[in-house]
Amino acid sequence: MLVHTALNRAEQVARHWTAAGCPVVLHVDISVPKASYRAFERSLSNDPLIRFCKRHRCEWGSWGIVAASQSASELILDEFSEVSHVYLASGSCLPLRPVQELIDYLVERPRTDFIESATTADVPWTVGGLDHERFTLRFPFSWKKNRFLFDRYVDIQRRLGFRRTIPAGLVPHMGSQWWCLSRQTLSAILQDPEREEYDRYFRRVWIPDESYYQTLARQYSSNIESRSLTLSKFDFQGKPHIFYDDHLQLLRRSDCFVARKIWPRAERLYQAFLTDSSAAMKKTEPNPGKIDRIFAKAVERRTRGRSGLYMQSRMPNSDWENGLTSNPYSVFQGFAELFENFEPWLAKSTHARVHGHLYAPDRVAYAGGQTLINGALCDSAARRDYAPHSFLTSLIWNTRGERQCFQFGPQDNQAVNWMISRDPNAQISVISGAWAVPLFKSNRNFADLRKDAALFQKIESDHLEILRNTAAKARIRIWTLAEFIEAPMEPIQAIVDEIGAATQRRLSEAPTMVDLEGFGQFLQNLKNQGMHPYLMGDFPVEHGPVALPKQPPKPYLVR
Repeated sequence: MLVHTALNRAEQVARHWTAAGCPVVLHVDISVPKASYRAFERSLSNDPLIRFCKRHRCEWGSWGIVAASQSASELILDEFSEVSHVYLASGSCLPLRPVQELIDYLVERPRTDFIESATTADVPWTVGGLDHERFTLRFPFSWKKNRFLFDRYVDIQRRLGFRRTIPAGLVPHMGSQWWCLSRQTLSAILQDPEREEYDRYFRRVWIPDESYYQTLARQYSSNIESRSLTLSKFDFQGKPHIFYDDHLQLLRRSDCFVARKIWPRAERLYQAFLTDSSAAMKKTEPNPGKIDRIFAKAVERRTRGRSGLYMQSRMPNSDWENGLTSNPYSVFQGFAELFENFEPWLAKSTHARVHGHLYAPDRVAYAGGQTLINGALCDSAARRDYAPHSFLTSLIWNTRGERQCFQFGPQDNQAVNWMISRDPNAQISVISGAWAVPLFKSNRNFADLRKDAALFQKIESDHLEILRNTAAKARIRIWTLAEFIEAPMEPIQAIVDEIGAATQRRLSEAPTMVDLEGFGQFLQNLKNQGMHPYLMGDFPVEHGPVALPKQPPKPYLVR
């Protein structure tokens, strides 16, 4: 057992092993204070099956861990001649099944070595970018304590083309450091005439505890099962998962003999597996794959999260999101300007929540004139504009389960244009040039109207370029004002069907269109004043289209 912390738990587990007749050799990291080490040694002095080996400094990724396991292995082989297998564990490892089951399991496989051992080309779990290079470069500096020197020295070796020579006959293998080797294989490794050369080579290999025994076992073992009997799981950063009390049932389902890394304060786990004989699992083949799916989903949730929900760890990073928003929504540009009472009509026809201009310059126009909406989103334009993208994602997330629709136009804050165009959840319907209708209806000086018209046309033109960009992933429909008013019911029906109206019947009533008589002449006046209104399409000057009746709305069918 390699121990460096939580000595009280290490003592408890060591006595559990010896109670079943298994001798234990303990290696205590030299960084543990002498007083703590001596007290730990005295507390176990009454157990005849426990020994303490020479102490080494076991820094992560260094040779010390291998040296510690070598010293402990030599001692246990010398002191206990009846040992047939040597099991390497840590102070944070916890036996999950009765030790006798492990003994019986190994007795049935006297010449089998359980050690994860795969060539560098076949190892998918390495994290950090060093696979084969860990065997061909030198690593005299600590990766954790001297990261700068570690990285610079690796870079220098790469630039100079430096390559270490791998000892003849060795094919580098990698795997978990937690192994169970037969006496024959382990003694052959420790007594190899070439051991001095091998040790000198692996002293400058990066993380040698994951490659030393894994490589040399291939030289001597007659039967290797490339798997570890210890359950150890790692996250996407290569850090080990820690098991807590609420993982009790999960660990029981694994059928593994030993698990790491156990939280030292997990009283329930130590109580269940070390003292509760009724909790012993049935004799089955270790199968950590039973819980792999759970860990895979946990890693996916941590790295990808849920669609449209931004985690603190991913928020500052562009394109780390798992979906820009969580649910489908609709954006309408030009409809509220062309139709009277368009918002209540659409809400009635689709049963969706239809807002006004959410990005209006003065305030957020929520449906029904609300000042506060789900998620404590207020109607303050200043707060919305502080993070306009987050405002939209929060709105869609907080109202998920209900379709959201809102109006948009050139007078609104344009900061979300790219985001909406790239969002597969967005359905965007644009009547280009419809912003001119309110200008036409307003009673303002024509010089001011011409100035606003030129500005709005420039803004909408830029917006349309974004929507037509190849990076756009939203469902986008664009009509000019002239072509839309020629046959408005067909596009409106398509939009309503896509939103998902409560009824699948054809619309029998259209929203009331504003009176556009004289609108063609208005556009001609803009041209006469030097402004070219091209986004409206080919709008006739002689007469405007016949407006649909207002009072009352006339129902009609479309064949």
